[in-house]
Amino acid sequence: MLTFVLMKSAIEKYKGIHPGLILEHELKKRKIAKNQFAAAVDQQRQTLNAITKGRRKLPVELSFKIDKQLGYAEGTMLMMQTYYEIEDYRKRQRRANRTFELNKLRKGLFWDTDINKLDSEKHATAIIRRIFERGNGDEKKYITEYYGAERVAEVVRQTC
Repeated sequence: MLTFVLMKSAIEKYKGIHPGLILEHELKKRKIAKNQFAAAVDQQRQTLNAITKGRRKLPVELSFKIDKQLGYAEGTMLMMQTYYEIEDYRKRQRRANRTFELNKLRKGLFWDTDINKLDSEKHATAIIRRIFERGNGDEKKYITEYYGAERVAEVVRQTC
């Protein structure tokens, strides 16, 4: 019963976060090297690294191995993956249902482009870069709300 309560509180705390990021945090907290942990769960270091960076989905079989290795209740990491996928789906749906409002951006920012031909998804990286290079606070806020903080941070990080 206590295990279930602990699992439930952990799930509520981390609901919607990629399970790989949670695993990364847990490994650091326990001072476990990724190489050592990868061997313990019978995975390649590169695979585990991609998961802990949030670039790869956590497979079902591996989630059970991780639960066992970390002493979690069976199914904990799998549930974290499911909650992450639900949240990711909701974000994509919200974004798909939103209209990109060009009037929230100054036309002068895109002096070298036919602004009417901008496609908010196809040209997302270019739009984000331009706004974060030359945009004002309101424009940066709008772009962050539209694309999401995670996507904006990724593009800005790649630009540096």
